[in-house]
Amino acid sequence: MKIENAKKLSLPTDAAHIMNLRQNDVVLLNGTLYTARDQAHKRMAAAIKDGKELPFPLKNAAIYYCGPTPTVEGAIIGSCGPTTSTRMDSYTPLLIEHGLNVMIGKGVRSDAVTQAIKEHGAVYFSAIGGAAALYRSTVKACELIAYPDLGCEAVYKLTVEDFPAVVTIV
Repeated sequence: MKIENAKKLSLPTDAAHIMNLRQNDVVLLNGTLYTARDQAHKRMAAAIKDGKELPFPLKNAAIYYCGPTPTVEGAIIGSCGPTTSTRMDSYTPLLIEHGLNVMIGKGVRSDAVTQAIKEHGAVYFSAIGGAAALYRSTVKACELIAYPDLGCEAVYKLTVEDFPAVVTIV
């Protein structure tokens, strides 16, 4: 995908690359994203509190707030547009404290999440609501990795190429 003046960012990424981003920068993300919505966040937060293993390492990880729809024959993934980020806000500061540094969704974030992002050198990207077909076209691989009982809210590991987003909080 060609977007004028877009910055390319490889995922996973670290604070050194994030600190070069500015609010309103348009980026094309490349690499690994994990999908997770509120129920997956609730389970991951409980696992952290109980000292249990998480379905993927949080250090430098990127979570896309998305619940992919079922895949049609011959497709890598179904529709995969962003969901409203505030649903994850009660769990997000804890995940950021444990290494999460990239979040992608739509909508505003709470003061607690904004503070955690700034304190820990993380970033929140906005994705475009209603652009699920565009996002699906950027997914090159999809693997179910945790919580299959959650259906579309299970955790999937996605490999993306030129996934467009806008820096909202950094």
